[in-house]
Amino acid sequence: MTPQNVADLLENRGVIDSGQAYDIVQDSLNNGKEIAQALLDYGIFNNEDELWATIADELGAQHYDLTGYEPAPSVVQLIPKGVARLYGAFPVTMDADGLHVAFTDPLNPQLVEDLRFSLDRNIVPVVARRAQIQELIDKHYGSGLPSVEEIFGQLAQTEDVEVEANSAPIVKFVDLVLTQAIKERASDIHFEPFETEFKIRYRVDGALYEMAPPPLHLANSVISRIKVMANMNIAERRVPQDGRIMTVVNGRPVDMRVNSLPTQHGESVVLRVLDRSSVNLELESLGMPTHLFDYINETIHKPNGIFIVTGPTGAGKTTTLYAALRKINTIDAKLITAEDPVEYELDGVMQVPINEAVGLTFASALRAFLRQDPDRIMVGEMRDVETAQIAIQASLTGHLVLSTLHTNDSAGAVTRLVDMGVEPFMVSATLEGVLAQRLLRTICSSCRAPYDPTLSILNQLGLSESDLGGKQFFTGSGCSTCGNSGYKGRKGIYELMNITDPLRDLIIEKAPTLVLKQKAIELGMVTLREDGLRNIFDGATTVEEVLKYT
Repeated sequence: MTPQNVADLLENRGVIDSGQAYDIVQDSLNNGKEIAQALLDYGIFNNEDELWATIADELGAQHYDLTGYEPAPSVVQLIPKGVARLYGAFPVTMDADGLHVAFTDPLNPQLVEDLRFSLDRNIVPVVARRAQIQELIDKHYGSGLPSVEEIFGQLAQTEDVEVEANSAPIVKFVDLVLTQAIKERASDIHFEPFETEFKIRYRVDGALYEMAPPPLHLANSVISRIKVMANMNIAERRVPQDGRIMTVVNGRPVDMRVNSLPTQHGESVVLRVLDRSSVNLELESLGMPTHLFDYINETIHKPNGIFIVTGPTGAGKTTTLYAALRKINTIDAKLITAEDPVEYELDGVMQVPINEAVGLTFASALRAFLRQDPDRIMVGEMRDVETAQIAIQASLTGHLVLSTLHTNDSAGAVTRLVDMGVEPFMVSATLEGVLAQRLLRTICSSCRAPYDPTLSILNQLGLSESDLGGKQFFTGSGCSTCGNSGYKGRKGIYELMNITDPLRDLIIEKAPTLVLKQKAIELGMVTLREDGLRNIFDGATTVEEVLKYT
């Protein structure tokens, strides 16, 4: 039930045209509305039941009004509570055709198949209002997900060393792990087999947390289930593989990149969660200082030049570039990106996934882009001199180029390009600015409390007590809201090097990184450490986080 799926369905039936479909999807995604509400707001339907009746007609299913509906207890018992909550499924009635089940996501045929397999009986999908179905599930099965212990109870009964990857308990367990990790806002989920245990960990706000581990003998089955979901070869366990899982969790579309790696004790699998609804791709929402926002906004509207975002993996570079692209994604501009891989789909932007196995490299894609009449180009990463030189050529021929580099600070990006083999005068002529960034965990608002830092901490920050001027430091004491970590959420800290004439002269002279940085600071550049201190004094983050990343 993604907004796009519903809009496509209605457009195919002639209920709305393509322009309305685009507007309604954007309204739903940007304003956090249910798609049904967006359709009502646009006057496409008079009431919600008309929408569900249209969906039922498209699926060839029966449409029910479940207002005040009370099913027979014997029918409710046909679906275990953990399964009902996991699949968003409620049994309506039972007859000779099978068990008639209403799903909160009627457009996902996989749910019907999984439930049919899980219950070993014929399932007849029916359509009803999502809110009505959820209300009945909560009333008859309780709210919330099945517990890990509940699923483990079923797994414990399965003592086979090689359990079927598609057996009901394994399917339910994997679904639960994914749902729980996404509910906790995890960015990555790790399945790691060791000699005596099978670990499952997920990364939230940059830190890894461990789940209760399942029995070791289920490792192969769990990993095989993930590979099945990702359309990977489950028979091949000797070489790394890549796959992708596209699913809906709690009514939200979630895309997961999957990678398997053969290890000494079995395959290690990591899922990168690309949850569009949890990432705000608006430049205004990234929490940048006003001067920085204004500079980026001005730079990305220039007709040509190169703008680079730099930082280690996981620093939020892609999010910043996507937000910039959304800002300049207008009807009168053609935007093309080369990415490895495409992380989030942007409407109206031509996105090209790099595939080096077939010769589609960043350099070859970029060369082809110049024959596609683009206005702005994003290159996922400038990895080699060939890519960098073509990017510079694109800039000189009237294109704005956005890209990333893996360097520690903004000045390092300039020397990296020169070290690659790009002529210094070319860098000087085309580079508009370099933004270095990091993501720091923010203090949990529920357990945030002031504290006095020790002298050794102040020394590490290069501060004396006289520098503080009565400013307070804060930390998170740990509570149930943040899983006792003291942190919840992340925000960026930034270092912007605006390439002005004095810096251009130094670049041509092949000045070392330190000289470039010193000159940029003289010209008013705020370093990552200084921006980190600003966030400490604002009470947004802790000293430890700033020392860790700057």
